[in-house]
Amino acid sequence: MTDPRTDSEAAGTDSRAAGTDSGATGPVRQATGTKHEAPASTSETLGTDTSPGPDTNPGTADPVKTLMNRHQDLCARAVDHLEIAAGLEAYGVTDRTAARFRHRDVFSLAEEMYARFPRDPDATPPRPTTGSGPAAARPATALLATLPGLLCAATVVGTRFTDGRPHLAVPLVGVLLVALALRTLLRRGPLAGPYRAPSGTRGWTVWLLAYAFLGDGLLGEGLTGGPDGPWSPATAPLLALTLACAPAAWCAGLFTTLAGRRLATSRALDDFAASVRPLLLGVLALFLGALLGLLALCGALLDEQPAFADAGALGVLLLLARLLIAHGFPHAPAVALATAGVAEGLSLATVFTARLPGCSLLSVPVQTLTDAWGPGSIPALACGTTATALLVHATRTLTRASAHAVPDEPR
Repeated sequence: MTDPRTDSEAAGTDSRAAGTDSGATGPVRQATGTKHEAPASTSETLGTDTSPGPDTNPGTADPVKTLMNRHQDLCARAVDHLEIAAGLEAYGVTDRTAARFRHRDVFSLAEEMYARFPRDPDATPPRPTTGSGPAAARPATALLATLPGLLCAATVVGTRFTDGRPHLAVPLVGVLLVALALRTLLRRGPLAGPYRAPSGTRGWTVWLLAYAFLGDGLLGEGLTGGPDGPWSPATAPLLALTLACAPAAWCAGLFTTLAGRRLATSRALDDFAASVRPLLLGVLALFLGALLGLLALCGALLDEQPAFADAGALGVLLLLARLLIAHGFPHAPAVALATAGVAEGLSLATVFTARLPGCSLLSVPVQTLTDAWGPGSIPALACGTTATALLVHATRTLTRASAHAVPDEPR
């Protein structure tokens, strides 16, 4: 017979051995859990260089798979690895962050994520990225871009060669037709984007264009004690700005197309930004040259001052604002347009408010500027300053890879 105490001691020994094994298993599971959480922590602190990278020892969790799970929606809607790379950059992933996932850069990491993500084999093949979308040059879009300028030119000619009631009706009808053409161009051409402009952007744009048409004349009359009657509007700058819609659309399409090609051939985010920055500046220089040429032509044909400084600054400001809005950065353009509009409005308000008793000093800054450089110095200074600030912002945002993908919401 077996001694019961012996059986009891054996059972206790087995129980203690099992407890020892269980205790050994606990830390292993805990350590494994820690290795699973390391890539998640890295993805939560994307772009932060101080976070620990994933463990590269055998038997650890797959860090790329963890990242794919965290960005499943991005991988599912992406049509190629470039869109994933742009999305990762929008979330703060840099080339140094990609090194923690055992990749040399974000593009290499995006290639693996795109290749490994499960997809429906019966789904429609992804569309090509380069040369497609709103940036592609199409004959219909090219013709649409010329429509605002042609309608404005017809309105100017009709106004100059009509009398009586038609003389009043032609400008009204022309303004409506030009506004409709501009609205269509901003919705379907290269200047269009997946987002709507902020609510106040259109209003400030209309105000800036109206000031370019009537503001300088009203300011000059106000400084001399008027207006005593109708003043001469500046038709040449407004006509040149509407005609410049065509080169603006073509330059926007050129920038988007060439930036997409640079994105397809780049292997690092810094290299892409370095290659796109001179492209952006070159496109703006090309547009500004075309606008100055149109201003000179319209001024010569209409026998008016071409207003190179103020109309040129306004044209660059409007193009930069539209480029940023079309690529998903609407907030800075809204602030820039509002700032320029408020500055022009205050210049007019101070001139007429200075006529009140004790308020004569209010018009001194505007009077000083106009005495030195004329009434056009006010819009030139307002639009030129805001355009410069917006250009600095654009060189930091439009040179990102994420600016050339379609994200979920404006940034």
